[in-house]
Amino acid sequence: MRDQIKKHNATQASMTKKIKNWSAYNRALIQRGNIAIWLSDNAIQQWQTAEKHGGRGRSNKYTDFSIETCLTLRSVFNLPLRALEGFVNSLLNLMDAPIHSPGYSCLCKRGKTLDVQY
Repeated sequence: MRDQIKKHNATQASMTKKIKNWSAYNRALIQRGNIAIWLSDNAIQQWQTAEKHGGRGRSNKYTDFSIETCLTLRSVFNLPLRALEGFVNSLLNLMDAPIHSPGYSCLCKRGKTLDVQY
């Protein structure tokens, strides 16, 4: 039994690639953590709405587009709603955008009314 285990481990060790350029390999590992997400100017303009619906209750501050964008990011990064709110706010701060993320309760309520396909 021990001979079989040793043979198996020996074949695994010979199958791995040997790294020759450590500096390039190190840069590639660091680059894996880089996330570059930017919203277009058109998306920023469509983020909030000023339209009144004319009925009872408060009008929606955020467009369906902004809610769908946030929920898509939630699906991609597997985030809870509160973490999603902070994540989107940090992206918007990096972009120096004059807008804010919808709150987690708004995302929850509006997400139920939208048909978002993941």
